[in-house]
Amino acid sequence: MGPPKSFEDLEVWRAAEGLAIEVCRLSRDGALAKDYGFRDQFQTAGLALMGAIADGHEQGDRAEFLRALRGAKGLAARVRSLAHVAKDLGYVSEPQHAALVERLTSILRQLGGFVRYLEKGPAPAAPKSDFVNEPVPPHRAAAR
Repeated sequence: MGPPKSFEDLEVWRAAEGLAIEVCRLSRDGALAKDYGFRDQFQTAGLALMGAIADGHEQGDRAEFLRALRGAKGLAARVRSLAHVAKDLGYVSEPQHAALVERLTSILRQLGGFVRYLEKGPAPAAPKSDFVNEPVPPHRAAAR
């Protein structure tokens, strides 16, 4: 399997999309919906996480993608931090908070693994033979 053709093919982007949808849903009702400043920060961070992954992928450059993925890790940490405050303020229930933190922890692991994978670069090419000028055996020459 080759590299993903679009950001929608990335498992981590799909996870971030699910998180963004959940953050937006939680922000629609109750006291969280009325705390405009907090709600906007919470939603913006959740949506920006998904967007950072998409933006980086579409750059088409490994270095830019790595930079974007590292930025996405920071955004995931920001959403996790805001989720703790949302719980402490009573904006989300304990089960909602636990589900958000679990989802964010998974996304952070995925991003970290993806960064490590991309930092390694492509697999090294098979080593060339030391015998570059070695004559081709007759049975192999006929196969050419």
